[in-house]
Parts: sequence; structure tokens; C-alpha cells
Amino acid sequence: MKKILDFIAEETDGKNYKSYKYCFENIQVPKIDYDDKKGIRITKKGETDKSLTKPKSVKELADRLSGNPPLFKYFLDGSRRTYKVDDIAYDKRLYPIMAGQIGVAICKRENKHSFKSIKFRNPLVIAVPEKANAQTTIGKEQLYFNNLRSKLNEQNILKSQNLEFSQILSYRCSVTSEHDKYEDRGVAKIQNQMINLEQEVVRELVRDKKLKDDAFLIKDGSLEYMKTNDSKELSQIKGNYDRVVGVSKNFNPEALSKDVGDISRRIAELKVYHRTPAFMYQTERIHDVKFAVWYLRIRETVSPFDGVLKIEKVLVREQQEEEGLDSDEIDIISANIINERNPVCYGTDKRWAKHLYPVYLTERYIKSQYLSDLHFINLF
Repeated sequence: MKKILDFIAEETDGKNYKSYKYCFENIQVPKIDYDDKKGIRITKKGETDKSLTKPKSVKELADRLSGNPPLFKYFLDGSRRTYKVDDIAYDKRLYPIMAGQIGVAICKRENKHSFKSIKFRNPLVIAVPEKANAQTTIGKEQLYFNNLRSKLNEQNILKSQNLEFSQILSYRCSVTSEHDKYEDRGVAKIQNQMINLEQEVVRELVRDKKLKDDAFLIKDGSLEYMKTNDSKELSQIKGNYDRVVGVSKNFNPEALSKDVGDISRRIAELKVYHRTPAFMYQTERIHDVKFAVWYLRIRETVSPFDGVLKIEKVLVREQQEEEGLDSDEIDIISANIINERNPVCYGTDKRWAKHLYPVYLTERYIKSQYLSDLHFINLF
């Protein structure tokens, strides 16, 4: 039975080398992958209470709200598992072929006895060099790759297992620098596809009128991904995130240090159940969007940054962009996040001190749906 890479090499006039195949996440040297991106700039205070300059306790409010229905009813997580599956030669140069399994899910908590997935995307994708369609007319590259994907999905190795690939993505083939690798370009393409799916499921939730003042969504990770050159589209995307809160476990404590010189010390010295004042920031990745960001300690731990979350909210309305997010809303969001911290996943995840349990469950659900690494790699 013809394997996937044999088919792609034959169809694109390339030569594949049966290279060593591996899961990218399992073989790279471990490194901290922060949700914070470069180019963050604080513009002003991010909340309406301008007198707040020191950390504030929200424990009393959290206790008062603990008997009420929780603010957060929906939980969004996205992940991807990427693989180096071969090298193919085009024009006397070898290019890596990357593949990926993407998982994006929104889980809903109906009550304390009911927690289930309501939206799930789990596509398989391949990232190939743009040279793979060298004979295609300029401007029709995507049509070529769509046709290639259709042919691929008809191969017996996929049809016999009821599997298919949703997209064949292409990455740039210009000469790389020492720090710009083809593998990273392929992974970035797969990452962008995951981000697009996250935005898509949020858009569907808003369209179905599921998000309300008493039914917010927690998105695992930063909200700094709404990049578009279309101002109308950007306005629609911003509107979709009016009741979405980003919660980051992996943040850079120095990300705001250019504008707030002692920010890492402020975060490290946060007492349990206290939050920092909110800051308003913009990022060079998305010039026309402003965010409110603050830090919240949900657990007391030995390490100064464990037990601390970075909380983000998109500023949707003009008044918010001028005055900041309402301080009462920030307190309510923070108090509800504190009430989401238990039970925890002691011993099963090294990030337990920063985990919100519904987010942890959503992440575990996604990963349970992946094909095993061995199964996926053997397709190629």
C-alpha cells in the first residue's frame, strides 16, 4: 500500500528520502514557550479605578459569589501535535515535510454534574514547501494544493482507515538564516491553522447567542491572535470576544518591564487571592486592538510565579479603550476565576498550580482524541 510521502513525491515531481520520522514536541530541547509575544506596549491604566496602585484582594468577593451560578460556562482550548515526517528534494535542495494533528474544543458546564464538549475540530494537516507546486500558475497555488489534497484522500492508506487530511499548507522556500528554519515555518503554518479554528468556534458560539452576561468563556492562553488587515473583519472579531477572557499559565514576567519596571517583582510578591491593577496594552502584531491585562494569584506556592495567572480581556467599546475596563467587572472576573481553581490535578500535570480544572478537563479531552504518535507517523 502506497504511503503518503510516496504519493506526494510522485505527484509533485520530488524525491523523498525516507528520513527519520518523529514528533516535534517530543524531541526538541525543552524551552519555555510564553503566551506573551514581543512588541507589547503599555499605553495607560487599564481599568476605571485610577486610584488603584497596589494589589487588591478579591477573596471576600469570591466567597460571596461561591454560592451563585458561576460566570464561566464555556471553556476553549486549542493544541497541536506536529511531526517531521520526511525530507523531499526540489531543485537540488531538500525541504522538510511537516504534518500535524490539531485539536480545538469548547466544553460547556451545564451544572456541577454535567461537563461535555459542544464544539470540536480535529483536522489532520500537512505542510510542504511552496516549491511542491512549481508548475502551477501564479495565483492558483491554493487550487493546486486543494486538488492534491483531494487526490491524497482517495489513497487506500487513508480510505481504509476512514481518515482524511483537511488541508495541505505551503511554507516559503526563500533561503533561511541560521535562526529561521524550514521546520519552524512548517510548524508556524500548522499553528496558524489552529488559531483560525479557535476563532471559528468562538464565532459560532457568538452566532448561536450562547455567550451572555452570565455565560462567559475562558480561552486557555493569550488573546493576542486577532491579526487581520481588514478593519471591518477586525471589528467583527473584536465583538466576538466581548464575553471571552484569556487566561495564560505561561507568561513572561518581564513582558511589561519596558513600561512597568518592577512588574516581575509585583507579580512575585502577589499574595494569594490578590490581583494587580490592570494595565492597558497594545501589541505590534495587532495595532488596532487594545487589551486590559492583570495578574492574579490563585494558589500559594514555593516558586514566586507558580500559582499566578495572567488575565486578558479585549477592550471592545470606545469607552473601554478610553477609560479602561470597569474595575468591578475585573473584580468579578477575578473572583470567579479563583472559584474555578478546585479541584486540582495534583501529580498528573506539572502545571497544576496554575490550572483551572475545567480548562484542564478540556485539554485532556482534546488530547484523548488524537491518533497515537506511532499510528500517525506510520501513515507516511
